[in-house]
Amino acid sequence: MPSAPTSPPQPENATVEPVEAGDDSEDEAQADTSRRAAGLLPVVAIGASAGGLEAFTDILDALPPDLGVAFVYVAHQASGRDSALGDILHEHTTMPVVLVRDEVPLAPNRLYLAPPGVQLTVAGLRLVPAPRPEDRTQYTPIDVFMASLARELETSAVGVVLSGSGVDGSAGLREIKGVGGITIAQDPETARYDSMPRAAIATGSVDLVLTPARIAEELQRIGRHPYVRSSVARRPGDELVVHQEQLHRIFTMLRNASGVDFTHYKPPTIRRRLQRRMVLHKLDSVEQYIKHMRENPEEVAKLYQDLLIHVTRFFRDPDSFRALAAEVFPQIVQQRRGLSPIRLWLPGCSTGEEAYSVAIALLEFLGEDSSAVPVQIFATDVSETAIEHARNGLYADSIAADLSPERLRRFFTKTDGKYRIAKVVRDLCVFARQDVTRDPPFSKLDLILCRNVLIYMGAVLQRKLMTVFHYALKPSGFLMLGGAETVGAQADLFAVIDKKHRIFVKRPIETPSHFQIPVEYTPSRSPHRGARLPTEMHTPPSFQNEANRLVLDRYGPPGVIVDENFQIIQFRGKTGFYLEPAPGDAAQSLNLLKMAREGLLHGLQTALYGARKSDKPVHKQGLRVTHNGTHHELDLHVIPLAVPGEERHFLVLFEEPGANGETATEAAAPPPSSDDERVKQLQEELAASREYLQSIIQDLEAANEELQSANEEILSSNEELQSTNEELDTAKEELQSTNEELNTVNEELHGRNEELSRVNSDLVNLLGCVEIAIVIVGSDLSIRRFTPMAEKVLNLIPSDIGRPISQIKPNIECPGLEKMIVRVIDTVTIQEMNVRDSEGNWYSLRIRPYKNVENRIDGAVLALFDIASRRHELELRQARDGTRAIVEVVRQPLVVLDGHLRVQAINRAFTELFGLSADEVLHRHVYDLAGGAWDAPPLHRLLDDVLPRQGRCAGFRVEHEFVRGQPMQLGVDASRIDGGDPGTTLVVLAIHDLTRLDASPAPLATAPA
Repeated sequence: MPSAPTSPPQPENATVEPVEAGDDSEDEAQADTSRRAAGLLPVVAIGASAGGLEAFTDILDALPPDLGVAFVYVAHQASGRDSALGDILHEHTTMPVVLVRDEVPLAPNRLYLAPPGVQLTVAGLRLVPAPRPEDRTQYTPIDVFMASLARELETSAVGVVLSGSGVDGSAGLREIKGVGGITIAQDPETARYDSMPRAAIATGSVDLVLTPARIAEELQRIGRHPYVRSSVARRPGDELVVHQEQLHRIFTMLRNASGVDFTHYKPPTIRRRLQRRMVLHKLDSVEQYIKHMRENPEEVAKLYQDLLIHVTRFFRDPDSFRALAAEVFPQIVQQRRGLSPIRLWLPGCSTGEEAYSVAIALLEFLGEDSSAVPVQIFATDVSETAIEHARNGLYADSIAADLSPERLRRFFTKTDGKYRIAKVVRDLCVFARQDVTRDPPFSKLDLILCRNVLIYMGAVLQRKLMTVFHYALKPSGFLMLGGAETVGAQADLFAVIDKKHRIFVKRPIETPSHFQIPVEYTPSRSPHRGARLPTEMHTPPSFQNEANRLVLDRYGPPGVIVDENFQIIQFRGKTGFYLEPAPGDAAQSLNLLKMAREGLLHGLQTALYGARKSDKPVHKQGLRVTHNGTHHELDLHVIPLAVPGEERHFLVLFEEPGANGETATEAAAPPPSSDDERVKQLQEELAASREYLQSIIQDLEAANEELQSANEEILSSNEELQSTNEELDTAKEELQSTNEELNTVNEELHGRNEELSRVNSDLVNLLGCVEIAIVIVGSDLSIRRFTPMAEKVLNLIPSDIGRPISQIKPNIECPGLEKMIVRVIDTVTIQEMNVRDSEGNWYSLRIRPYKNVENRIDGAVLALFDIASRRHELELRQARDGTRAIVEVVRQPLVVLDGHLRVQAINRAFTELFGLSADEVLHRHVYDLAGGAWDAPPLHRLLDDVLPRQGRCAGFRVEHEFVRGQPMQLGVDASRIDGGDPGTTLVVLAIHDLTRLDASPAPLATAPA
């Protein structure tokens, strides 16, 4: 690959001034922006903190100045002082550097910077500066900017996170990926501070992990990709064209790999995700991407994960949760009976934030009664990965921006730099994988909260899911949808109680008879066999389709489409001449027979019943309709419509006479007299009535025969039901017995859970207190747990849990560490060796096999012991033992005291002189010896005054009765060894018995005055 072009050198002595917002130099940008107003400008948001400037300058050095992309650099800067960042960056690029002090439009080939103390957002392709929040905990400028960029530009947004401390940027990348943008993070191994890149990667929202040089290459490729470049001049409809046959092949591969059918998902979402994956893999056509999917099965899994959009956070749209607490929860609690639990269902729960938010809101609403009210929250999602994340209940500390300090303190615990949901909240939620479009729903629910799930599905699935939700709710159950969702054509199933927050209540009607569990819809078949994809998956409209629509609107007869019950589904053309709304409920007034104008009812009713019975088209001529007091003739056509997987519908067309080629003779015939017209009209109405009555009689006779046959079947069924009832009674007794067993097992499981919680708490506290570097790895060499000491010694961080130890660069010199662990697991032998860290400290590395409760090898345990500390302890022990040996062999009476003047050691000569045993002396205060006989003023003067000042003293005379009834004259040689604290300070006293000396002893020193 050729090297990336670098910026041309600046001339000597050239002064570079950053371009300020509002300068004359922005005129060109204004014009450029207006030229691009029809489309979206690709924008690259680059977030960085400590150590990120170096990486960003490396990227700028490798980027050409005419890529046609706008760059916005968001960095953590200290407010209150001017920054030289613009001057620094201008030395690495020829692009104009814009300091955004005022609102400014985005333009290509420019680099935008926020001055210190300013937070940027995007609104209408313009950068809007705002003061940074005073609360530092809420200051996440990278997340704020990337989230606004995702909302405005969607697929034209690119997010990059470079070196830095903290987690800022991880939530922003998640928002960009959620709308189909591209996300990149710097390789943590090349980052000076790897916290921000690691936090971003841990979210699972990063597409590419690259070095700064590779990031520059990728940005060039993305900027020059045809689908990204075309977005600048994109018009409505100019999107990625995917043919039906191509969609069929893609959906087949996805269905075979995941079991999920995306046939009825909305085409814009499918196109955006396909386009995104094609840009990442440098592919220009859908056929190339399909070939890539076939050659790389892992790409099918990645596309599947991309289609499952996981954009959520705690208490998203806080007003909605306040509406739940004010309007829904009170009614649910009021309608609750006895000990029945409150049951909630959250389909499409993603990684669990919304489920836990609802649980927290419900606990706050219940208050002190929360322990007395049973709650069951079922949270489901089609993604197994998302469900596993939700079950763990462990979230990055960036959630602090979405939660109040009180909620964090009450419902979360800080663990290894992350927040874990509290047990009282976790116990309310049950997470399970479920495809809501196919799997059976839950039942007898008080509330279904399904927000921002239906917006990705087509009309077919939306109608099906509305019937599912209606079935699953209690008669007074509630449904809450997202801000851009509604019940649509199923307004007869739900009534609105809060339009703003999309809260509905179930209408007390039966679920439609065509409802099925699991939800079934016609699977897509190969287009070569004549099958057609649903209208949602058709390619973008062409000029032929537009021409067909105009011809139908102008020359086609007006009509309506009705269902089996003659409810109007769609109006086609201007039907006001033939139909008018009936008074009463709006839902009931859409019945075609009730909307028919005067004179049209009989013929319309006959035609509809005839078409429904024969399933063939019915044509009625010469019908008369009265409108505004005048009579008009028309021809009526009722045509059955059959679509696979859908219930039968009927197309009703109202056609003017002569529209089908009436002859000139018929057109020129003189109008009959008024009497003839009246007679003819009455005859036609009488004939229609007779025909209608005849059909009614025939239907009645057929119904009677069917009822008679049904009566016989009912009698037979009654006998079967009686037999079944007896079997059910027996089954009921068995179920009661099984229920008792299940209750017993449930109690045992509760006890086991409590025991496991206590054991886990004990283990966490134990590992936190151990001053030894310990790491537990699984049989796959992935890290399970480690102690705080291991973070420093082995260079670990909390997000390393779950990563293979081979991907960790420990702070010790041990190149064969992975092989040693494998050898321990395979051979069940202990491995031990001495290793050295980067600071020169030596450790003893000991690797033991890890055994589970079944005594099976399930990994290994690594422990690092500080050899220097152990050596120091050994030296101290040896010195102490040597001192004791010296004390024992000296014939002169010796006593050793600590800094608190407690006896630490004596020798045999001391025992013989004073008649005291070791048990009576050791660890006692020197003044308490012999029942207080040693509490002598001369000894006080020596130990409390002389030694602390002088450190040593020789020949100190002490006259005292140390043994009762035996006055003694002693000479004491004393020395004080100061260890810094009383515990390590030593006082050594060597004693001479002057009482037994000869008559002329040498002169001795006395205590100073």
